[in-house]
Amino acid sequence: MSKIDTSKRTDESEIMDDFDLQGEELGKTLNDLDNINAWLGGNQITINGIKKLLEGTTEQSTIKIADIGCGNGAMLRKLAKWGKRNKYNLELTGIDANTHAIKLGEDLSSDYSEIGFKVLNIFSDDFKAMEFDIILCTLTLHHFKDEQIIDLLRQLYDQSNLGIVINDLHRSSAAYILFKAFCAVFVNNEIARKDGLVSILRGFKKEDIIKYKDQLPGEKHFINWKWAFRYQWIIEKEKDNL
Repeated sequence: MSKIDTSKRTDESEIMDDFDLQGEELGKTLNDLDNINAWLGGNQITINGIKKLLEGTTEQSTIKIADIGCGNGAMLRKLAKWGKRNKYNLELTGIDANTHAIKLGEDLSSDYSEIGFKVLNIFSDDFKAMEFDIILCTLTLHHFKDEQIIDLLRQLYDQSNLGIVINDLHRSSAAYILFKAFCAVFVNNEIARKDGLVSILRGFKKEDIIKYKDQLPGEKHFINWKWAFRYQWIIEKEKDNL
């Protein structure tokens, strides 16, 4: 077995980067990726980051949260259930450039009045004009190149009142090998398997995140490694807007 090079982020594209991917193939792949994320405990990393940013806010306040690169909205539906259990008044918005993914999200979220969706490019003027309390990047940041990441996070920092929660992959040979073994047993979807492995190679080491952090505004950055091979990065703003 050849050695896996994780010294730098790969430029290889993922199949899911194609915004024209649609139909049954898209739906099954998004569902399988959501299941993988749930099985490996990834959703709780995002929710715990939100909990930290909500410390000190009142339950009566309407909290506006956006999930960029939301896919079929699985994270938003989990968050809606969490909000109801904990008596938070949430207004949730899913943002994605794939119109087919957004249509899936709308269909799957029809019973959730607190969830809405928008087809938008996150670098567009229409999106930049929007403001939220918290912006989520759940397995989204690794899709961008380094220079895009800096520009995007500066933009999201300006657009958020409370802060940003980033939940993304740790780039490591161990993660690659273990994910490959996991897929051999549990995942019968070639796109999910291939994209999952490419995603790991597009992921981050802690020194990457520190390098980004040093180019961003704000002093409250919380960077934590989480199982299974994830980084939780919380960028917190001063809580004076709510």
